[in-house]
Amino acid sequence: MAHLIRHKLTNKLTNAAHTVSNKSQAKVSGVFARLGFQAATDEEGLGFAECDDLDYDYRQGMQMDVLQGEEEGGGMDGEGELEGDSHYQRDGTGPRSSALKSGGSLDEEKPKITSWEAGWNVTNAIQGMFVLGLPYAILHGGYLGLFLIIFAAVVCCYTGKILIACLYEDNEDGLKVRVRDSYVDIANACCAPRFPALGGHVVNVAQIIELIMTCILYVVVSGNLMYNSFPSFPVSQKAWSVVATAALLPCAFLKNLKAVSKFSFLCTVAHFIINILVIAYCLSRAREWAWEKVKFYIDVKKFPISIGIIVFSYTSQIFLPSLEGNMQKPSEFHCMMDWTHITACVLKGLFALVAYLTWADATKEVITDNLPSTIRAVVNLFLVAKALLSYPLPFFAAVEVLEKSLFQDGGRAIFPDCYGPTGQLKTWGLGLRVALVVFTLLMAVFVPHFALLMGLTGSLTGAGLCFLLPSLFHLKLQWRSLLWHHVFFDVSIFVIGGICAISGFIHSIEGLIEAYTYNIQD
Repeated sequence: MAHLIRHKLTNKLTNAAHTVSNKSQAKVSGVFARLGFQAATDEEGLGFAECDDLDYDYRQGMQMDVLQGEEEGGGMDGEGELEGDSHYQRDGTGPRSSALKSGGSLDEEKPKITSWEAGWNVTNAIQGMFVLGLPYAILHGGYLGLFLIIFAAVVCCYTGKILIACLYEDNEDGLKVRVRDSYVDIANACCAPRFPALGGHVVNVAQIIELIMTCILYVVVSGNLMYNSFPSFPVSQKAWSVVATAALLPCAFLKNLKAVSKFSFLCTVAHFIINILVIAYCLSRAREWAWEKVKFYIDVKKFPISIGIIVFSYTSQIFLPSLEGNMQKPSEFHCMMDWTHITACVLKGLFALVAYLTWADATKEVITDNLPSTIRAVVNLFLVAKALLSYPLPFFAAVEVLEKSLFQDGGRAIFPDCYGPTGQLKTWGLGLRVALVVFTLLMAVFVPHFALLMGLTGSLTGAGLCFLLPSLFHLKLQWRSLLWHHVFFDVSIFVIGGICAISGFIHSIEGLIEAYTYNIQD
């Protein structure tokens, strides 16, 4: 009997000691966690991982219940999202999957694209009609401008790769797992936990500015090309911009890009044909090429503008996360980035050099303006058609970002929803879209300078999205696994990109002020 009593007392004392020890250990772990150190043991880490898996499965089960309820009951208000779960993701940030938003099942997958198709999309982004401004960059940079075309290709290829690396984290087995879906998710993860939405807002603002400036550039180049194609007509460049915008007003009624996407391939093929025609004309005048005009010098005042022009022509980072996520073999992404940027670098360098050698100091902001009047009219009409058909793409993307962030962000939206219960766009929502089209016209009318606007956009948002943010995010999210040369590259790109962005922005603004003050047309 005495032995039994002694055994029970011993068990109670042992349990009490373990309880006190566990509480003390929990307090110490909490203190170290607040100081930024990992104080959890392996057993505690395993417990947290299991809790997280259970929580994830529970939330996924709730989402499946919502979907089943929508199918049986005819749907809920809006998209049937649960407050608090609408932005749940594996890492705690980012939106729900598109399959859930559209009411599809979790097992439903979108069709994947091959690496060649992904490369074609990247080529369309970095080999567009804005290469027409590259000879103007050689005018103010000489051989250094050519070097910059190569340097920008290398850097943009590298930052595209490290941006995709930020989408992944190592799991318990050391394997890479995709835990983020977009540029915004990466930015939010970098600013968490203190400011979990700040990074996404910064990226969205930069994205909206770049998309709207791209629309403005399409209107500017359309007016410029039409004015120089028919110089005998009593119509000014601003009036041609108004005509072009009138043709673009139906963009306000766009619900999707199915109708527009049918023309994208033809537009790209037409652009390559135009480039070949320009190069063929330049080659026909090879005997007159002014090699002596290409020097190792820079125009200190205007070369920073050229930096913005070149950087803007390589901008593609915004949609790379989505593109990589839709590839059949994401492991081929790096190879795809290599050959697309090498191809773009060679074509851009040759086009810019050959065009500048042909016209030398007479090179204009839009190189087709240098062509003889007989060829110029035909080429410019094709370019105007391409510009007008390309306008809806950035316009629709800008509208989508604005609507989701300001009008459709659940309870966090600043303004009421611009869509009715049946999904139809409200009248005032349509008015805002028309106002956005008119705004691009007003900017094109009052600032009709293609190269200066392109340099300003490249310096303001292009350098940020292509140079600064990817290198900064890579350092923040992948710091523990980076080698010394990765850190060196990231820091160097951030510093050089920051200097180029600031100088290019300042000189672009100065150039616009000078052009506006003295009424300079080119």
